[in-house]
Amino acid sequence: MAMGRRFSREPRGPQIRINHRIRVPEVRVVDADGSNLGVLDTGAALKRAAEQGLDLVEVNPKASPPVCKILDFGKYKYEEKKKQREAKRKQTVVEVKEIKLRPKTDDHDLNVKMRAARKFIEGGNKVKITCRFRGREITHPQIAQRQLAFFIQNTEDLANVEQGPGMEGRTMGLLLSPRPAVMQRLAQDRALREKERESGAHSSTSNEAPDEPEEDFDDDDDDDDDDDADE
Repeated sequence: MAMGRRFSREPRGPQIRINHRIRVPEVRVVDADGSNLGVLDTGAALKRAAEQGLDLVEVNPKASPPVCKILDFGKYKYEEKKKQREAKRKQTVVEVKEIKLRPKTDDHDLNVKMRAARKFIEGGNKVKITCRFRGREITHPQIAQRQLAFFIQNTEDLANVEQGPGMEGRTMGLLLSPRPAVMQRLAQDRALREKERESGAHSSTSNEAPDEPEEDFDDDDDDDDDDDADE
């Protein structure tokens, strides 16, 4: 028995109708120079567009009658894609980076993690600081409180406390978010880079130094978890 074929298609966005794909009897027409030509018979609108060597493009199909504009459809598509790329570049994506601590994290490691937190915040990311308790460590929450206070104090020039220290199970956490001034600076830097790119100032990035790999700040104190077992 022959088996039916199955096709998997990705959903497609609304299709723009142009020229003879516009099948309604009449349309409201905007000329190439922006002037409103009013409601025309679709055939007459197509003839007017052809006389100018341009296309009749449906720009508002939900209107009654649909609104069409006489324009160069190829140029129109190019401009729309350019706008989409620019909008995407201007989007600010805020990630949440996590830095893990233990009550027994020493001062050296604490300072290393602090520098990482500042770097993340300067990059426009939120930072979640978590201190996880094991065994009887839970009876000394003041140690974690001091650690989180250390992070608040040493990032106050860059970050706001979005969520203050609080317990979640056997973990005490803190959430820091970049101050508006940090996000504004990043937006200005991004706009400057975009301006330089458009002016051709940066013809090649081959000589730029590669970004330094981010350090892994997972809980590095778990190797001796056996020492934390309840007595």
